Amino acid sequence: MGFSVHWSWFAALSCLLLMAGQVRCDCTETNMQIEGGHYKLTKKLQTGSLLIYECPEGYYPFPALTRLCQPNGSWRPAPKRFAPQRCRLAECPDPRVMEYGNVSPPQEKYFVDNETVYECYSGYTMRGSSRRVCLPNGKWSGSTPICSRDTGANCADPGVPAGASRSGSTFGIGDTVTYSCNGNLFLVGSSERVCQENGQWTGKEPACYYRHTYDTPLEVSEAFGSAIKDSLTTLEPVDYTEDGRKIRISKNGTLNIYIAVDISESIEEKHINDARDAITKLITKISSFTVTPNYEIVFFSCEIFEVVSILDFFHNEEELSTIKSKLENFQTDGKDTLGADLNSVFKAFLERMAIMKLRVGEEAFKEHRHILILFTDGAYTLGGSPAPTVAKIKKLVYMDQASEGGVESREEYLDIYIFGIGAEIYDNDLQPLTVGTGGSHYFRMRNIENLQETFDDIIDEEEVKGLCGLHKEYDTASRDSKRKRYPWMAFVITQNEGTSKRCIGSLVSPQFVLTAAHCFAFGVLPEHITVEIDDGQGKVKKVKTLFIHPNYNVNAKANEGVKEFYDYDVALIQLEKDVQISSAARPICIPCTEETSDALKLVGDSTCKQQEQLLLKNHLEKLTFLTRTGNVVDEKDVHAKLGDNRDYCIKHALQATGITTTNVRDVVTDNFLCTGGRTPFRDHIACTGDAGGAVFMNYEHRTIQVALVSWGTKIICKAGGLVESDDTSRDFHINLFKVVPFLKSILGNDNQDDYAPLQFLES
Repeated sequence: MGFSVHWSWFAALSCLLLMAGQVRCDCTETNMQIEGGHYKLTKKLQTGSLLIYECPEGYYPFPALTRLCQPNGSWRPAPKRFAPQRCRLAECPDPRVMEYGNVSPPQEKYFVDNETVYECYSGYTMRGSSRRVCLPNGKWSGSTPICSRDTGANCADPGVPAGASRSGSTFGIGDTVTYSCNGNLFLVGSSERVCQENGQWTGKEPACYYRHTYDTPLEVSEAFGSAIKDSLTTLEPVDYTEDGRKIRISKNGTLNIYIAVDISESIEEKHINDARDAITKLITKISSFTVTPNYEIVFFSCEIFEVVSILDFFHNEEELSTIKSKLENFQTDGKDTLGADLNSVFKAFLERMAIMKLRVGEEAFKEHRHILILFTDGAYTLGGSPAPTVAKIKKLVYMDQASEGGVESREEYLDIYIFGIGAEIYDNDLQPLTVGTGGSHYFRMRNIENLQETFDDIIDEEEVKGLCGLHKEYDTASRDSKRKRYPWMAFVITQNEGTSKRCIGSLVSPQFVLTAAHCFAFGVLPEHITVEIDDGQGKVKKVKTLFIHPNYNVNAKANEGVKEFYDYDVALIQLEKDVQISSAARPICIPCTEETSDALKLVGDSTCKQQEQLLLKNHLEKLTFLTRTGNVVDEKDVHAKLGDNRDYCIKHALQATGITTTNVRDVVTDNFLCTGGRTPFRDHIACTGDAGGAVFMNYEHRTIQVALVSWGTKIICKAGGLVESDDTSRDFHINLFKVVPFLKSILGNDNQDDYAPLQFLES
């Protein structure tokens, strides 16, 4: 937002000059160049334009980060003749503050890629990293090295972060240590920490930042996630962990999320759009979970522009599509972006909370948890400091309730997170506004274009073990990108008597993989089968038991003109050990389970029929399955021909090799879905190695498997890949809704102790 309280007198003076009829002067680009980098202008060379310097990763602009075009045509700060603008190599804080040990090599300054080694004096034990590297974001890799010895104190030595000074050297219950930063560094984190009875220090380990230091998306994910991820997946009381609090909503609780984005003139349009994308990703991902928060979303400069009102959720739940549409349609064009009033944002959020308390009553309001997320550079020029308003918010939420020990007992009900964005961030004004226990609440972002992936990482982690169908929704350059997009994906390899067969399967529970029965020839035993699922605990999984549908018999109609009959072509593989559930390996949702009803947001006593009508409701239903291409997989898009379209689709089964019957119903039973052809859409066709793979759809950002790849009329491809159908080629897939009794008899079996059964619907 704007350009800080410290120069608000300038804005007022400018208004007076303009009112007096003075003429604005454009700035010039003379002496604006930067060695090793480039710059951009927010409003060309007009008054109020912000010149923003940019440097390659690992460098930062020096001596100025930005310059402001003033009405008299000059830049502020003005370029200095003897200090030309250049990109300077990023520096890390001085690590030679470690007590009771040596740091090598000793240097006056430490820059990107410099490596340091730490050794403790005799009698002291090393904790933390013994070797660290200065990273491009101005931070040291690893964790703070600490040399300590057993003194019998209640708390461990908290150490001294690079660039810091610490006062306090006793670590008993109630003892306090305080931190400050040396030189031109500023402190992020807790400046004061107290030793508690449980042996843990209060607050968060502090760090010393330069103005060029920033937080990476991974760091944000780890810190922000410590308080957000479980609030969306569990209905349990609040608990605490050493690394930071995890917010959990009680069964009667309500989660309210307030989001504000600064659109004042000092924030680039790109940052605004990236914040918008990140928010969309956050609320989209949240929609996958069982907890449905209420939202208040605003954009602000000197005015507040409410996009989504939390009060609307009292009447009825806002549809996700409506919220996303409102976010997408909000335009900054024509909005007054001169200056920013951050205090008014907090006042608006306070007002909404007060109205909620009146509407629901004090007792119900006690179960409301509030998370405030703000994107701003903190340069508020209007409205004064938000600190008093934040104090009122705390008082409203905390309700002045304290435990017997005098410690605030309701701190877990309020979190205020601030993402510092923009070329120049006013840290000293913003940091005091953060609220919450445990992990970090303040983040300095060099850019937020990857923040939507960060929000995805926050939520989609291994703790979310009870939810099927979760997945990443984008590809990245990372090695495990495909794995996380299709975390249920499994490869099934059968080797017996010198022959090898490869199929695809889907993880449907931690111990079971679903695939096609025809992948296993007569006589194949579990020891002949291996399953590949890269869960970080070893890629190759051994098989304990193979279950083939009892009605599957490939020779059942050989005397009726059907050489190979694939009805009930379904099998379940039980693994010897559970797959380690994580964001890279988790089950897909299958029909007629309570887990799938939750994913589909079916309330009350839902039925299997409801699920089927919701997922296979159109006469042309777009579906997807995977094909293996080399070491990766790609999606194949097809359309199931249902209702009036089915007969035309299945009649081409009579053209398949080995079919002599003239009755298509002898070949294709009601247990199959039919895809393929080029009318009205040109479908992909299955290759030989695609057999057994999940035929799925993404419904409200959860993956639901509705069928599995069984057989096709033509062998158009054997090696996999994206191959399109011709006019008459067809694929037939086992409809899982038709084989639920088989799935339930094994996956829902609660008369055994080997695995946790899935909860199937009664009807």
